[in-house]
Parts: sequence; structure tokens; C-alpha cells
Amino acid sequence: MKLVAIVGTNAEKSYNRELLHYMQHHFSTQVSMTVAEIDQVPLFKEPSKDAELPAAVQTLADQITAADGVIIGVPEYDHAVPAALKSVIEWLSYSVHPLNGKPLMIVGTSLGIQGTSRAQDELRLILNSPGVGATVLPGNEFMLSFAPQAFDDQGSLVDQKTISFLESCFAHFTQLVKMQNGTPALAVKWQGNYDVIVLGFGGAGASAARFAADNGARVLVVETAPYGREGGNTRYSAQHVVMGESLKDLTDYYHGLNGAFVTPEKTLQAYLRGMSQIPAYFENYLGIKAVSWKHDVKPGDAVDMKKTMAEYPELKGSQTVDFALVHKRDKDAGLWKVLRQEVMDRTDKIDVWLDSRAQKLIQEPGTGIIRGVQIKRHDQVINVHAKNGVVLAMGGFENNPELVQTYLHSKRLTPLGTLYNRGDGVKMVQTVGAKMWHMANYESHGVLPGLTFKEADNERGRQLNWPLLKQGSILVIADDGTRYFPEDAPHRHGHIKTHGSWLIPMKNLHPYLVFDQAQYNDFKQELATNGRLPYPQFMDKLISADSLAKLATQMDVPADNLAKTVARFNQFKAAGADYEFGRHVESMRAFDDGPYYAIAVANDVLNTQGGPERNEKAQILGVNDQPIPHLYGAGELGGIVSNCYQGGGNLAECLIFGKLAGEQAATEKADADDVEADDVNGVNDIVDTENTAKVDLGANQYLGSSNSGLGGKITVRVTYRAQQIENVEVVQHHESEDVGLVAVDQVPKEIVAANSTDVDAISGASASSRAIKEAVQDALKHVK
Repeated sequence: MKLVAIVGTNAEKSYNRELLHYMQHHFSTQVSMTVAEIDQVPLFKEPSKDAELPAAVQTLADQITAADGVIIGVPEYDHAVPAALKSVIEWLSYSVHPLNGKPLMIVGTSLGIQGTSRAQDELRLILNSPGVGATVLPGNEFMLSFAPQAFDDQGSLVDQKTISFLESCFAHFTQLVKMQNGTPALAVKWQGNYDVIVLGFGGAGASAARFAADNGARVLVVETAPYGREGGNTRYSAQHVVMGESLKDLTDYYHGLNGAFVTPEKTLQAYLRGMSQIPAYFENYLGIKAVSWKHDVKPGDAVDMKKTMAEYPELKGSQTVDFALVHKRDKDAGLWKVLRQEVMDRTDKIDVWLDSRAQKLIQEPGTGIIRGVQIKRHDQVINVHAKNGVVLAMGGFENNPELVQTYLHSKRLTPLGTLYNRGDGVKMVQTVGAKMWHMANYESHGVLPGLTFKEADNERGRQLNWPLLKQGSILVIADDGTRYFPEDAPHRHGHIKTHGSWLIPMKNLHPYLVFDQAQYNDFKQELATNGRLPYPQFMDKLISADSLAKLATQMDVPADNLAKTVARFNQFKAAGADYEFGRHVESMRAFDDGPYYAIAVANDVLNTQGGPERNEKAQILGVNDQPIPHLYGAGELGGIVSNCYQGGGNLAECLIFGKLAGEQAATEKADADDVEADDVNGVNDIVDTENTAKVDLGANQYLGSSNSGLGGKITVRVTYRAQQIENVEVVQHHESEDVGLVAVDQVPKEIVAANSTDVDAISGASASSRAIKEAVQDALKHVK
């Protein structure tokens, strides 16, 4: 809904102007309001027949014509309207008549107690006169007395009763506008109705749902992943939540991280204030005393010691950076499991749909209000109404090849996190006019800066710190057979320092790791010593040849370039310096005479940051920089990062903006509409699935469980007879679809073979392995 608010005076200082600007901001979630001045409009003088209107009059007339309704803020001069306002109305009723039939609301402020009562009465008479013909809102006389005391230093009204009365009058006015303009009714058949709909069940979505419920809302959470795969990237993250004690230092640090880019300061401050209060957040809302990595982690704890908390320690303010953990362990989905449980503790107020994909935001014509969501569930398309708000917490677009090509300039990036961030949120907000930001920003990790081992489509890549990949007679080549970055470079979420900037190395179609026989022997020795390699498929994926030329043919790179690249590498080693890229020479070993080996690697993505811009209240903004009514955002869909990324920042964003979005979405709206539809209400896929997962026990069988798994609870059935573990069956789990499933398959077999839970963890699946062993130990406690 578009409104124009006219300041009814040409005075430089006006409390009516202040009131209209307050209304513009206060009702920004419901309408788009322009405040128009009349100080440039000349005194009315009947023009000649063919004379053009003064430019200021024509501009105001055009604004009124384009608007759905008009508000006039009128002061009272000598018991009447100001002459300047009367003159304006005369201009607007002589040769043009933009006010004719236009819904109009009158408000007014005064210095004393009268509150512009006489001026408003006179103005109503004027507006009802022939040639003007405005449709003036009856009753609802908002008259603000003692204006100098009514506003605070920021221009906001201070009295809650006054605000409530203004909201009531404004709600009646918007109803008049809809009736007068014949706002088309939504031709939607609703099958469900909630106060708030949250799209996405990761850290941001879980937080938004929980806080919406705590503020009295009935909530539906919609997640595209199936049971056991929910959690988004929060589940796969390291579980580090960035925080800092000093808001000033955090502000300096994040200004430095943004660099040449600008994030609106109010939005940034909402984020940083929340970040400075993370310990209180953990204690007040999660029931946990946060573990400070800086102050609480000691040598010997199951968490690595850090030399510095800040990812960019050279920036001003970095000394304040710290991390919060839910316990002295990381990379185990510990935070995600806490957030998930907060939702499950509120199943009386929160329904959760899994394996259900949101397709469309349902937007009301004219007003632009988001009234609900169209969802595809079990091959059915369902329209669900949201009375007060929709929260988009759907994650990024790293699994959408089309959007990756469009915004990240890559044919494909191998995802390191969830496989269910498909960019649905990006497409949905574009259709409702959202303003997009940070679309080219993304983070990485992998096995080398920006690279992981090449996997099949729809498979996750691996994150590994494997020393043998960056020391010895081994290097990375681009599509032309040449090196393009130092393989041992320290990286910051995949970014390495390039000519003064931190960037992810250039993307190639088919990069490879290339090494010689001596390096191959090192890999063989590690395999023999440890019984497995960090990447179990490593040996199976190798290609080899007895010459570099033949290897180049297999890799489809120019043979001459590959030969020259290896020769230069050997020369740099002999010279004692890598003059091309600056790799530490002690990490280099000259290539031997072969055979030679290679393994395909691929450009990877940890998460994207791009999406709709949000403000300090988590409201999603339209292309006009005004909030889209009833639409909110949190998490990686429209993340706040505009340049360099600080680890743990997205998790903090999930918590901070998830809370803001949930609270704001749950707030009762004056323009809310009531719908009666509950055909699909009351369904919770998680509760229903877990209630049906009953496990039968036979003779000598025992049930055990552990909550240490990456996805949550793991339940096993152990057959134990005559001091022997005969069988271990994992009957319920939420583990990852890649290495987690390897642990689910292999660890039970190894426990049976060893007749003990003292077996090695599967590489890359330590949390899953530990949980299975704990579950077996729990089952054995029941043996009599």
C-alpha cells in the first residue's frame, strides 16, 4: 500500500512533520509512505486558461494520484488551518482534482491541550467541498497535545497509550483504503492457518520458531530435508559461535572485515550487540553456561588450542574476538542438538514438516503483504496462511547449479555442508520484490584452499587437514597444467592472500593434485601405519602414468605446460625459494623420475551469503528500501557478511537474527486478516516418526542410545551372549549421508570383531563413531 503524507505547514520547525516521519517509520512494515512538503508551493492565484501548473503543484498532484491514500498532518493557526495548506488545496481543486475520491486521514499536533480540534473540523469541511471530494476517514480523530513533550530525542512517541490509539486509527484508515480502492481479495483456498510460518529448520529457523512460540504464536516450521537430515549448515558447522566482550572493538573489527563495502550501521549494530551478549543468550535462552574458548579451554581438552581467536588478527579491535561453545567439544553438532531440542520442547505450539518444499510466497495485491506460503508436501500443493509473519531461514544456494553459475561464476561448486540448500528462498523473494545483497560472497574450506576431492553430483565434499597434501613432491595444477597458488598457504575459510586481498583461489573446470612416486610411497606408508587414510577413497581415485606427458593426456592438460611446471618446481626447490608463488621451500621436495600420479579435485563451497537484505528488525527490504510487510529473514539467506568472514559469524547470525525474526513475526499486526482453515494443522513429522520407531527385543538383546551423534540420538540393539558381542544393529540415527553412514556401517562390525567398544573412529566421522560406541556401552549396562 502506497501512501503520501502531506506536512500541512511551510514552517521550518513542525511537530506535525515529526509526527508524519514517526508514522512513516512506525508503520513501515505495513505500508510504503512518502512524506511530502508544501513549502515550495506558491500562494494560489487563479491562473490563465492555458497556463501550466507550478512544478511543485504538479509534483504533489502526481504523488497523490499514484498513492492509494493520503494523510495530512495539520497544525492549528488562530483556530483554523494554515493559509499555506488552504492554498495548496485550492491548487489541487482548480484544474486538477487528485484528491477526488482519495481515502484521506487527518492527524494533528499542537503545543497546548487543544490538539488541533478546530483545525481538523475546518479541514474536514474543506476536503468535503465540491472540486476536492476526498473520502475523509470518519471519527478516529488523532489529536496530539503538548507536542514538545510527546517525542523523545529520536523522534519517537513516548506514551504507549498514544501509540496504541494512533495504531488503532491507522488500522481503520488502511481498511478504508482497501475498501475504497477495491483491493483484490486473494483467490486462495487455504488448507492451514498459523500465526507464523518459518521456512527452514537449521539454526536460524529453529531459533525463530522457538522465539515466535515464546511470544504466543502458533508456529509451522517447513523443512525440505527428510527426517534425519534436518539442521541445514548449522548441523555441519564446527559449532563455534563468535562473540566479543567489547561492542566498540567488535564494531572496529567488523568495519575492517567489511573493508571497502558498507553494511547499514543499524543492521550491523543489531548483529554486534547480540554478539557481545552471547554468554547471556546461552544462559538465558539455552540454559547453558557458555564455554569461552579464550578463557576456559585448556591443553588436553577435546578442543584444539588456538593461537588467535580472530580470523583476521591484524585488524583493529580483533583482540576482543572469542568463541562460545555449548561444551568442551566441537564439530559434533552440539549446538544444533540444543537448538533442535528447544523446538521439540515446544511441540504444543510448534509443528514441524519435513521433506516439504516451500514453492511460493503468497502476496496480497495492492498492499504487498505476505499472507502465506505455498508448499509442496507428499506430492500435494498446500496453501498455508500466516496471520502475522513468514520467516525465511532457508539457507543459501550452494546446491543450485543455475544460481552458482549466475552469481559465483562457476560451473559447479562441491558443497561441504547440507545438500538441501537449493536456493528456493532466493527465487521466492525475487518474485515479491526483495532487494538482494552479498550475492557474490561465499565461504569455503576443503582439503586445500577452495578445493576438495572431486565427488559425484549430489555428494558432499570433505574437509580435511591432511599434511601430505601440501608438503613433499606434490602440487596443484589448473586447467592449463600450471600451478596457480601456494599449496601450503594458510587460508581463512578458503581465502588466501592475493596481491593484498583475501580471495578464494581462481576456479578451474578440472584441477588436479599431481605427485610423484616418492609422495605415493609416503601415502602408502601412512596407510600401512594407520590402517586407513583420512580420505578412504584416495587410492581408488588415483590415475597414474610412467611419464608426465602420458599423465597430462589423462588429465586433459597441455603436456608441455605440465612438464615445465614440474621443472620449475624442482628449480625453485634447488634455488631455495618458490619465486612463483612463495610456498615455503621446506615443504617442497623435488619430483623424481616417476611414475607420476594425480587425483581430481574440485572447487568447493561451505556456504553462500547472498539473499534478501534485512534491516535491524530482521525485516526483509523491498527494492524501494522499505520492509516487505510480514516478511522476515535470518541466517545465511541474505547473510550480513559483505566481504571478509569471521569464523562462527553465521552461527551467531542464526541465533541473533533468528531471535529478532521470531519475535517480530509473532507480533500482532494491525493489518492481520483472520482465516479459518485447519485441515493440515497439528502435524509434526519428527514426533510422529520417533513415536513409530518401536524396537522389538529378543532373547539376549539389549537397547542402548547416545545423544553424541552428529545428527542427534543414535539407538542400537546389541545381541550379547556368553561374554560375547554377537551383533550390533543401529536401529535409529540421524547421521550424515556420507561419512556418517560409513561409521554406521563399519563401527558395529569392528565392535563385534573386537568384542569391545575400544575400536578406532572412522576418519571424518568421529562424532558418529563415538556415539555408536557410547550407545553399545549403554546397552551393555543392561546385561544381567
